[in-house]
Amino acid sequence: MLGSTKGTDLEAVIDAIQDGSLSNVKIAFVLSNKKDAYILERSRKAGIESIFLDPIGKKREDYDKEVDRLLEKHNVDLVILIGYMKLMSSWFVRKWRYKVMNIHPSLLPKYAGGMDTEVHAQVLKNKDSETGCSLIFIDEGADTGPIILQKKVKVTADESVESLKAKVQKAEQKAILHGIKLFRDGRITVGRKKVMVS
Repeated sequence: MLGSTKGTDLEAVIDAIQDGSLSNVKIAFVLSNKKDAYILERSRKAGIESIFLDPIGKKREDYDKEVDRLLEKHNVDLVILIGYMKLMSSWFVRKWRYKVMNIHPSLLPKYAGGMDTEVHAQVLKNKDSETGCSLIFIDEGADTGPIILQKKVKVTADESVESLKAKVQKAEQKAILHGIKLFRDGRITVGRKKVMVS
């Protein structure tokens, strides 16, 4: 798991592993490019190896090669990005093609490239009746990879950015857990940038 922020969605994965609803899955480590990111504190509390990898002074590809070495060392099969505020290099994307999932707080392709609360603010500004989240495999672009699955939520008349964020985060957690199970069970295939679930 790679993240740069609070890692709220990580908690759902930890809980699901602990209560047995997500079986045969182990979080190898949690890595952040931000030393004070709460996702690291969250993972430490759960007894998961927590790594801060300083990006200062490193080219994107060099940094990603350090991440890659850690992934190889821990025999990681699937990488989940949770609020990871860093675009991956083309080298990393090629090596880990269709093995890196990213969660985005909108129904892509709408609001691609947007982050966190700015996406929810745009949804409210545009008076959208629904929004949600998208779980995708990363590619070389920003939120342009093949969509694995989406979860929708309704936008009510009295919605605020904060209430909408809370709703979408719940949907994100369901999407991530669903995506991990599909990957674990070998039910995902990708052809011509389209995801097929068996």
